[in-house]
Amino acid sequence: MTEQERNNLEPMNTPVDQNEEKIAAAIVETSNDDFDWDSFESDNVAGVKAKREDLEKMYNQTLSTISEKEVIDGTVISMNKREVVINIGFKSDGIVSRNEFRYNPDLKVGDTVEIYVESQEDKKGQLVLSHKNARALRSWDRVNSALENDEVVKGFIKCRTKGGMIVDVFGIEAFLPGSQIDVKPIRDYDIFVGKTMEFKVVKINPEFKNVVVSHKALIEAELEQQKKEIISKLEKGQVLEGTVKNITSYGVFIDLGGVDGLIHITDLSWGRVSHPEEVVQLDQKINVVILDFDDEKRRIALGMKQLTPHPWEALDQSLKVGDSVKGKVVVMADYGAFIEIAQGVEGLIHVSEMSWSQHLRSAQDFLKVGDEVEAQILTLDRDERKMSLGIKQLHPDPWDKIEEKYPVNSSHKAKVRNFTNFGVFVEIEEGIDGLIHISDLSWTKKIKHPAEFTAIGDEIDVIVLEIDKDNRRLSLGHKQLEENPWDVFETIFTVDSIHEGTIVDVFDKGAVIALQYGVEGFATPRHLVKEDGTQAKAEEKLQFKVIEFNKGAKRIILSHSRIFEDEKKYEDSDAKKAQAKSDAATKKQVKKIKDSLEKTTLGDIVELAALKDQMDASKGEAKSKDVEAKTEEVEANSEDIEAKNDDAEVKSENTEE
Repeated sequence: MTEQERNNLEPMNTPVDQNEEKIAAAIVETSNDDFDWDSFESDNVAGVKAKREDLEKMYNQTLSTISEKEVIDGTVISMNKREVVINIGFKSDGIVSRNEFRYNPDLKVGDTVEIYVESQEDKKGQLVLSHKNARALRSWDRVNSALENDEVVKGFIKCRTKGGMIVDVFGIEAFLPGSQIDVKPIRDYDIFVGKTMEFKVVKINPEFKNVVVSHKALIEAELEQQKKEIISKLEKGQVLEGTVKNITSYGVFIDLGGVDGLIHITDLSWGRVSHPEEVVQLDQKINVVILDFDDEKRRIALGMKQLTPHPWEALDQSLKVGDSVKGKVVVMADYGAFIEIAQGVEGLIHVSEMSWSQHLRSAQDFLKVGDEVEAQILTLDRDERKMSLGIKQLHPDPWDKIEEKYPVNSSHKAKVRNFTNFGVFVEIEEGIDGLIHISDLSWTKKIKHPAEFTAIGDEIDVIVLEIDKDNRRLSLGHKQLEENPWDVFETIFTVDSIHEGTIVDVFDKGAVIALQYGVEGFATPRHLVKEDGTQAKAEEKLQFKVIEFNKGAKRIILSHSRIFEDEKKYEDSDAKKAQAKSDAATKKQVKKIKDSLEKTTLGDIVELAALKDQMDASKGEAKSKDVEAKTEEVEANSEDIEAKNDDAEVKSENTEE
């Protein structure tokens, strides 16, 4: 405050009644006998005016000089539930709403407060003041000063917001994070709304006009000293009483009276614990033992299960390998299930010990968490506290009497479990698996993959071909349930027999032809040429001649082109026979003529010459026909050689298959 302002405020210290006495005395002075009443009556009031000016000057000196739109100090002279009356040394007092002082519930008469003069006189002639605006004008200076000097400030908690509370500090809305309300987690923020508390300014962002305050910072220093004292007295193995402060998925935080410790979830109980809430509750008082602590990091590891003896020590001493026990599935894994047979005592049932079946399966196919099961003890190590159990041992091994139940050549129904390139794995019953080789699926069809014949999960009829009890293997067959049709096919598809077939598949080395009775044959590209010279295509139905039948290899070689080729050969052979017969008749006639030459007349000679010419002409035609026949015979022989080569290729392909 300036010297000028202090001088202006000095009259405020003069009692109001003393000022009034001076003014009254001045009036009295003017009423003495020296007063010129004649001048007053004649309106000559110069002397009166001079006195009046002196009086006004004296009165004005009793008032302080104030200006609008400035912040000054005022004194609380009275207050009620709604209003506060403030004296700022002006000719009249101002009234301020009590709501502007809600941050300060301890306000009382005589307190000095900051006041912002909004107007010296409103329409009603009243002085208009504001405490809120005064605080706002000086708030940033005060907030920054509080941060620099680490001062404690008071604030009014207005409302809650996401993650914390909104606090009124010097008229500024500051943010109080939920983690900074107290040293312990707060679960209900609403209980703080409407309260006035002390805070420390911990962060200011001038750019965004953000202020962060903390109540926790006020008590942390005191707690830090308490922590040092408590930790200095801690010892491993010491048992203390604490209060459950917070529960997480991995453990429980315990308040030991000013310092926190953690009980890991694995140290809550000797048994399996899915979540700490199964064992403890918030604000519950429990006894804990100190397992370890770190002076530097102020970390304390606590335990609760260590206060009770280990369950393995209380396990029945009479239990031994081979005994049956009952328990509950507490944990599932792909490789097995953990069974709790007593509180804190568990055994593992490996997936291989759940069924006599040999095919791979997951433990989830047999059990689930919460199941009550009975199992047999397979191994027991009390020192290592380990136990392995088995379920399948409670049932007889189906392979013990496999030869009696599933003898060779017996027929059964099985379920398809899995495929391989070489066959089908099936299950006759739980624990009894067998293999059907791909060659034992069908007598007639050539199957490249078992998926062409059946599907996983289907039921299939099988016959037992071979038993390997030592290796737990069964060789099964499906086609053996029917008679071998190739014994009958041998009499139907004889060599040179002709049958109707449909081309079902065409590839580079030939085609597959579907014949009657569900059997298939094979033809090379050479034998797929039609009589008009075109190549046969897929889905065409043609006549085929059997050129080879192999019962052992279950192979039939067919040819379409051989049909018309053989017919042509037969026609050429018949023409040769007719020509030979004609030549023989001609020779016989010539001989007869020669025998009668001696008796021949001139006319006969002419006739004989004509006959000779005719014979010469017929010989020429016969020679040309012989040449043509020999040419066709050579071509036929070359075709036979090609056919034999094709047959050899087919045989080699089938051998490779």
